[in-house]
Amino acid sequence: MAIEQTIELGISTCPNDTFAFHGLMAGKVNLRGLNFEVRLTDVQDLNDDLLAGKYDVAKASFHAALMVADQTVILPSGSALGFGNGPLLLSHHSEKSPEDFSPERPPVILCPGATTTATLLYQLFYPGPAEIRQVVFSEIMPGLKNNAADFGVCIHEGRFTWQEQGLFCVSDLGELWHKETQQPLPLGGILARRRLGSEVLSRVQGVIHDSIQYGLENPDETLATMRRYAAEFDDQVLMAHVDLYVNQETVFMAAAGRESLSLLSQMANRLNIESANRFHPLEVFEA
Repeated sequence: MAIEQTIELGISTCPNDTFAFHGLMAGKVNLRGLNFEVRLTDVQDLNDDLLAGKYDVAKASFHAALMVADQTVILPSGSALGFGNGPLLLSHHSEKSPEDFSPERPPVILCPGATTTATLLYQLFYPGPAEIRQVVFSEIMPGLKNNAADFGVCIHEGRFTWQEQGLFCVSDLGELWHKETQQPLPLGGILARRRLGSEVLSRVQGVIHDSIQYGLENPDETLATMRRYAAEFDDQVLMAHVDLYVNQETVFMAAAGRESLSLLSQMANRLNIESANRFHPLEVFEA
């Protein structure tokens, strides 16, 4: 098949993305006549670029997805959903939670980006006064160790290494989500511009589905790609992250995942109640 169209694709450097897109990047799957120009970067950078109109297709936080739901659809393959797990709220001292602080001295919280789902979850479950500082995710645990903040919301591989850093887990925001909703936690997914049209969207969806399936069938082959971009280099840590967030809902989002997106939209709009800007509902592309 002749190459017909170039797709600007952005994905994050976290292991579940590099695992899922190894097949695509390594040319191991049928690209269906598409030429993918791939950029790998931090999740908040992806969110910012997507909101600025960049990328045809990109992995993004579902928090950011709510902000561009009128311009994008979620592809049914490629999402990261937690099942009773998610971002961790960590501290350097275990004796307090954010709720223990007074309004006169609110806690300082390090978060991995203003439009990450991790930040949204913190705001949903800890709505009290706080000074939230947005930093690159890899700076959160070092910041806690250096007493630069009271708490930090940890994402990616750090959820497997925080104990080695001498930190304490105050809560798993994915557990809090599950207790309240009884649904999987929608963290991030693959967003595609509606302007691409259904025929191209179907081809993009097929390539991503096949790339994820290739990774699942050839996990050892994906390690070199994951190591190239990872913040942690232990193979067991990398595969543990994949085991946690690459599942059947990643291969193809089923009813539970779609219901969780509706719940996230409702909860985000309740948090955003004083704003005139209401979020559009998230829509999954029907491949």
